[in-house]
Amino acid sequence: MSGVTAQELNLLIEQTYKVENDFNELKASYAHLQDTVEKVVEFLPNAIWILNSDNSVFLQNSKARELLELLRLIKLKSDDYEVSFNSRFYLIKSSSYKDKTMISATDITEQKRKENLATMGQMAAHLSHEIRNPIGSISLLSSTLKKRVMPENVAIVEEIQKSVYRIDRIIKATLMFSKGVEASVASIMWSDLKNSIDMSIGYYGYSKDISFIFPQKDFKLNADKDLLEMLFSNFMANAIDAIECDDNDDGVVKVEYEKDNFFHKFYIYDSGIEIENKEELFEAFKSTKVKGNGLGLVLCRQIAEAHGGSVKLLDTDKKCFEIKIAI
Repeated sequence: MSGVTAQELNLLIEQTYKVENDFNELKASYAHLQDTVEKVVEFLPNAIWILNSDNSVFLQNSKARELLELLRLIKLKSDDYEVSFNSRFYLIKSSSYKDKTMISATDITEQKRKENLATMGQMAAHLSHEIRNPIGSISLLSSTLKKRVMPENVAIVEEIQKSVYRIDRIIKATLMFSKGVEASVASIMWSDLKNSIDMSIGYYGYSKDISFIFPQKDFKLNADKDLLEMLFSNFMANAIDAIECDDNDDGVVKVEYEKDNFFHKFYIYDSGIEIENKEELFEAFKSTKVKGNGLGLVLCRQIAEAHGGSVKLLDTDKKCFEIKIAI
């Protein structure tokens, strides 16, 4: 190299190394930044796609990969909008910057379900209020009619009363669901509660020979008697319906009791048909039986929770529910 001194050559070599080091540091910083961005995108609770100008995917998280079919349905709009996909609802948002477009899809199925439930609850509560007065009149008139009709017609009036009782149960359940469950706790005896349950069973009505087995030993509970009557009556009604749908001519409903230092525990068995769609047992307005309105078990759980307890279906060979009421 003519005209280049050794000192200038060393300086050029040093500058080359410095540029290479700067480039490697810049490359490492970019890789770290890219890794950080990917981790942030992956951490987000919604599906994220970042698209190139030709709509090819530049970056996406695992949720987006699972919903790749959804991406084909998405239209780029300036306003947010909702789209239905595979029986779920998603809120779609998009924004562009230079040659990249970011799209997010947020699962709002549960939010939509709660909104629908709230609307249904309001409508049901309004209808229940409207129905309650005529039902009260029918109940009063049927009681008067029962005293005056000929003996051979008494059974017809009793069937009317049973039907009115069922409607009244639905109205009470609907109003309670819309208002929320609050327990007025007082000292009550099991024997008194059992008498009320027996009366509700008699009013419910059934065609098969069903045996009801209850705890014989009396004991004290600190609870809201009306709420517990509704809880147990709902379980008795469900058991009766399950037995009525069974092929056998008879059936058994059994309630067992035990307690520990914290809870009164009741175990309810019945010999009726098995429960379908167990995952929907405690979802409002979703019934696992033909006659149901989808509120019975939801209210049972709320009533138990209002007493510091719980309701659950045990995973056993028999169909068994466990009810806990705090001592």
